[in-house]
Amino acid sequence: NNFRSLRLKDQIQQLFSDVVRLLQEMQYISLKVQYIDGTKIESASNRYTFVWRGSVEKNKTKLEVKIQSILNEIDSQIKQDHSELINPETSKPIDSKELAQKISALNKANLNKAEVKQLKQLQEDYLPRLEKYEKNLEVLGGRNSYSKTDTDATFMRMKEDHMKNGQLKPAYNTQISTENQFITHYTIGQKSTDTTTLINHLETFKQTYNTQSEEIVADAGYGSEENYVYLLNNNIVPYVKFNYFHMEQKRVWKNNP
Repeated sequence: NNFRSLRLKDQIQQLFSDVVRLLQEMQYISLKVQYIDGTKIESASNRYTFVWRGSVEKNKTKLEVKIQSILNEIDSQIKQDHSELINPETSKPIDSKELAQKISALNKANLNKAEVKQLKQLQEDYLPRLEKYEKNLEVLGGRNSYSKTDTDATFMRMKEDHMKNGQLKPAYNTQISTENQFITHYTIGQKSTDTTTLINHLETFKQTYNTQSEEIVADAGYGSEENYVYLLNNNIVPYVKFNYFHMEQKRVWKNNP
């Protein structure tokens, strides 16, 4: 592990693809077909240090309302010749950069004791909290959660343990392609569902080997209209079931209009 982290960190992906090309030259594999499946690997981070998008967005919205309320109150109290220092509009959410500029402008105005107290609350409490929420959303990107101790990890529902408990844990969704029992490609995903990982997995395969497979074999977890359209538009034969494939074969389903 020490050797990998110190010596191979920036080269291991290249070494992996070189070995796969060697296998192709020796005719163990053809790269013309990929059998794809995913597995979730738990992160070593603390499972209780999570950040959820819904909670961040909800708290950020509440804070923005409080900020605008204080700004409008100060604006209504200060003299008319200072009214241009802040923008009384309440419909547009305020970001931390804009708030810092307003606080800087207001610090130059002649404010009474109550207004100074409100300004101090904006500067020492609300501004840092707003910056924190913005940073959280930036780390989240397109995800709904992340771990504070491993910000790349997303909270995913893992397989049941021996007590039949399915738990949300910080993890990565690893996609793996195989052919003739050799691993030919892998990608590390931050989305919990396999459906959303397929296109990126195939695109990186094409970039790595400068070719694309003629056939793709995967389970129903990859069956979506978006994936089918991509596969057919790229002249790839899909052997990929859709989610309700097995259910639609049952008599109960067929007899229910």
